[in-house]
Parts: sequence; C-alpha cells; structure tokens
Amino acid sequence: MNKETSITTVFTIFVLLVLILLLPLLTFSSLQNEHDRNVIAATEASNCVSYDDSERTIAITCKVAHLTDIYNQLRDQHILDRQSNGIWLLNANLTIDKGATLVIDPTDASWLKIIADERTLSYGIRVHGSLKIDSVKVTSWNPETNDYAQSYGSRESSGKITHNGTPRPYIRVESGSIGTTNITNSEIAYLGYEGGWGSGTSGLHYHNGGDGSMIRNNNIHNLYFGFYSNNVGGMIIENNLVYNSGHYGIDPHTGTYDMIIRNNTVYDNNGTAIICSLDCYNILIEDNEVYNNTGSGITFSRNMTNSIARNNYVHDQNNAIFVSQSHNNQVYNNSISNTDDGISLQNGASKNKIHDNRIINSANGLRINSDADGNMLYSNKIINASDQRMNFDDPNAKGNNIIKDKDV
Repeated sequence: MNKETSITTVFTIFVLLVLILLLPLLTFSSLQNEHDRNVIAATEASNCVSYDDSERTIAITCKVAHLTDIYNQLRDQHILDRQSNGIWLLNANLTIDKGATLVIDPTDASWLKIIADERTLSYGIRVHGSLKIDSVKVTSWNPETNDYAQSYGSRESSGKITHNGTPRPYIRVESGSIGTTNITNSEIAYLGYEGGWGSGTSGLHYHNGGDGSMIRNNNIHNLYFGFYSNNVGGMIIENNLVYNSGHYGIDPHTGTYDMIIRNNTVYDNNGTAIICSLDCYNILIEDNEVYNNTGSGITFSRNMTNSIARNNYVHDQNNAIFVSQSHNNQVYNNSISNTDDGISLQNGASKNKIHDNRIINSANGLRINSDADGNMLYSNKIINASDQRMNFDDPNAKGNNIIKDKDV
C-alpha cells in the first residue's frame, strides 16, 4: 500500500467514526425539534376554542378543528355532548372565524344533532371561514320529543309570508366569508324556518360568502329552503336529492353568478323546484330531474341573463320551465311531460332562444305572453298537446317573436 492510499484510508475511517458518534445527537435533535413543533401545535390548538355564555356561542379560531377538539377544550356536555357511535349534541351557536376551518366527518362524527325545543331555540352554525361536512348527518333535534324539529313556517308562492315558523337550527355562510363551505356525501335535514325577510334562517343559506363552494352527493330534505344564496359565485350543486322543502328546493338568488346546478333530483317541494331570481347570470341548469313540486319546475326570474337550461327531465308540474322578465338565455334539449304549460315566456321575457325541446302530454306545449319580445323558438317537438301546441295570449305575442316551428 502506498503512502497516498494509506492516508485516504485513515481519513475515511475517521469520517465514519465521527458520523457514528454524531448520529445519536442528530437523531435526538430531530426528535426534539419534532416534539417542540408538536408542543407548539398543541398549545395553539388548546387556545383556539372559546365560549360566550351570554351569547351562548362557541367561537372557533383553529386552523383546522374537529368536534373532538371543541369538546376537549370546553369540557361541558351541556354545550357539546359526545354520545356513542359518533353522535354529537350541539346546544349552542357555533361561529367559525375567518381563517378557521371546522371539519365534520367520520374522523369522529356520524351525526351532529343541533338542539331545538320548537319554542324559542334557533341555534345556528355561522361560517366566516371554512366548513367541511362530509359523509355525516346534520339535523335538528328536540330531546323533549326525541325527534327532529318539525315546524318551519310558510309563505305563499307570491312571496307573502303566511306565518313565521317555530325557530329551528340553520347553517349560514356569512357575508365576507373568505373560505368555502363544502357539503358532500351527507344527509342535511330538518333545518331552517321562516324568520322573515333577511333573517338568513332558511336552512342552508350562503349570504354574500362561500364563493367556489361545492354541494355534492347529498340527501337534502325537510329544510325550509333546500338551498338559498345571494351574491355568490363559482358554486357547484351536483348529484343531490332535494325534497320536502317548506318552500323552494334550490334557490340561488340576488346576484348569484357562475353557478352549475347539475344532475340533481328535485321533487315534492312546497314551491318551485329550481329558481334563480333577481340579477342572476351565467347559471347552468342541466341534467336534472324535476317533478311534483307545487310551484314551477325550473324558473328564470327577474333579470336572469346569459344562462342555460338544457337536458333536464321535467314532468308532472303545473309549469315545467318558466321564463319571466329574463333575457338572453337558452332553453334546449329538455324533455317535458304531463304539465299544464311546457315552456312559458312571460312578463317581458326577451331575446331568449327556445329550441330542440320535446314536450309531451301538456295542455299547452309553449305559452307566450303578449309582452314577450324578440324571442326565437325553433325545432321544438310538441306531442299530444290537449289544448294548443302554442298558446299566444294575443296576436301581438306571435308577431313580436321569431317562430320557426313548422307545426304552429
């Protein structure tokens, strides 16, 4: 062995010995750092839930929290009680602050019951940050009757409040919410009531917040409104069952935009099934089945613009698709049957395109009001209209619109 090789060998052995001696220290340091991070995280988590007894409100500031985290910090079963099989009783309001996220999922929950006495209590989950509900059940619950809270009040189809409802719990995404409220694979039921205009207590209510949220694969029933929004954009409402609502089924409202309402089954609601009203735009309503609702099936209302209803199956309704005071929309490739009016253009509806729809066994296939103007109707197939294929309220209705259907 030459001198150079010997020096290299010695140096290599030295390095190996140093590494062997330092390895335990490095491992300990790494574990200590991990421990320190866990301690910091635990400390932060232990200080991110508070309770205001005067307001009976839980406030969450945690970056991410589950119901167990709330329970562990409050330690008061009269506020939040953990029962067997993932069932929780919430006996307070719950506010999710900006920057915070509440997760309700099978990690620790199967059913969240929000207490109601059907006299005065109306606890709400109010979202300023983010809420994630997945694969669980969320309902009201009255311990006195050992059942859901049933009463939600009522209003007429014209919007006149018939009577305020007995208060029930609700979920409301608040104005300025900076996160999303995503509800997936869950059952949402027996929430909301008629609290009067602007109360935000309808059940599942997105109020100027929650842009980009998703409601998908849910069983939504016996809410006062199955869904309500105003000034919200970018939402997807998809693959849900929505039924037995006290009023409308799916009701995106004032200023809602860029929304997809797709592949839902909406039935047996005490009002219109799907309606967008007052300055909605860029709404896509497609591939839904709609039937047996007391109001219309699908309604474009009060300046709904640049929106589409296509490939929907609407049947057993008084009015299947109703376009009122709305403009520059398209209604096409829908299948309609067993209705009084298949598709109606009313109250100054203008510049809408109605084409390639199949309307069977309706009293009037198409109904056009006298002040509807500049609409284009073509390639619609109307079969077995018991009254008229096209019902024009007066001769001007026909002259003011472009009619290309050959059987008129």
